[in-house]
Order: sequence, then C-alpha cells, then structure tokens
Amino acid sequence: MTRTPSIWVMPLLLLLAARGAANAGQVADFRDLSLGMSVASIPPEEYINLACADKEGAKLAGWNDFQACPADQMGLHGLSFRFNDDLNPLAALSDKYQGTKLGGHPVLLTGLVDSSGALQGIRIDTDPNARPFWRKKAYLLALIVRARYGEGGWTCREAEPHEGETPVGGLLIKERCEKRSERRHLVLDREVYRRAGQPLSDFVNATRFIIEQTTYR
Repeated sequence: MTRTPSIWVMPLLLLLAARGAANAGQVADFRDLSLGMSVASIPPEEYINLACADKEGAKLAGWNDFQACPADQMGLHGLSFRFNDDLNPLAALSDKYQGTKLGGHPVLLTGLVDSSGALQGIRIDTDPNARPFWRKKAYLLALIVRARYGEGGWTCREAEPHEGETPVGGLLIKERCEKRSERRHLVLDREVYRRAGQPLSDFVNATRFIIEQTTYR
C-alpha cells in the first residue's frame, strides 16, 4: 500500500483516507495513526528510523521497544520516526515528494507513548537542519495547521522577548496557540527571532505542533 509524504498535500486522497478510517470506526489523527491506538498495531513498514527522541543514538528495532526510551514528566516515552519513501512512488519522480514533510515543510516527528503502549500524542517540529529556503519559512507551517483545523476556537498568547532578542527580517514572533475539543488538545507554537549574540546568518524560525488526547492531561 502506498502513502504520500504529507497529510495535507493531496486533499482527495485525504478525504478518501478519512472516509476509510470513519468506516473502520476510528478517526485518524495523522495519516493512519490514531491517538489511543496500541503501537503494536502500527504497520512496521510505514515508518522507519525509529529512535528515542530524548536519548541520542538510541535506535529502536520497532515501536514495541518504546520502554527503552526515557519517560517525560507525564510518563510518556518519545519515539522519533520518519516516513518510508520506498512506499511512495512519487518520491522517485521528484524531491518535492521525498522525505518527511508536512504541508511541504520538512519536519521531525515524535510519537508519545504511555506505559501501556498506547499512542497518546504526536509532536511535529519543523526541521532545523532543512535547507535555508525552508528554514526561513518554518513559521508559516503554523498557518497551514490553523487552516487545516479551522481558524475558530484557538486561544493565542504572545510571549515577551527576552533581553537581546531581535527581529529577523522585520519579524519577532513568540506565539503559542491552543485549541480543545472533546477528543483532542492541540498546541501550536511558532517563533521567529534572533537570540542575543547570534550571527546574522543564524536565527530561530520554527513551528511546533502537538496533537494529544484531551483526557490525558
């Protein structure tokens, strides 16, 4: 079975996938991943390069090895993973479809797994090592996320810049937005600024998006 590398690039395929998930009695949160599902049921060929997100160099043979990763203060084990390009025929045709991307943006993915082996959250970060073109646009992924989940219902707040932090290209953004439903808590952070002492060629430009079960916190 083939997959596309982004959940929002091809609306028709997404619609068909959503209908299939609904028919199966479960709504997918990210591709074919649904919060609350057992990691034992995640197709092993779909996602590759499994490793502990917070333990450098700790590679995993499969999702069932989640306990090898340290738990955070919520008791969740973070597992990094990537899309498998071998299952995407478009990846061989264009680098546009290669790699792990969301809305066209290169991203880093982390699954958050509880002690029972249930997927409780998915964290998506723009890749800080992406090409400069994408690094400069990383904050724009937050706008794609908001459009995808609806503009209404978000509660946003802007943090004050720390001493020495300056704008990048006229922008200084340190924003956190949250949205809740009966099923999900969405957390969306975006930042654009230059830290004190950073050279002109370096800067902070990032989006972080977390999907988690409302009942877990």
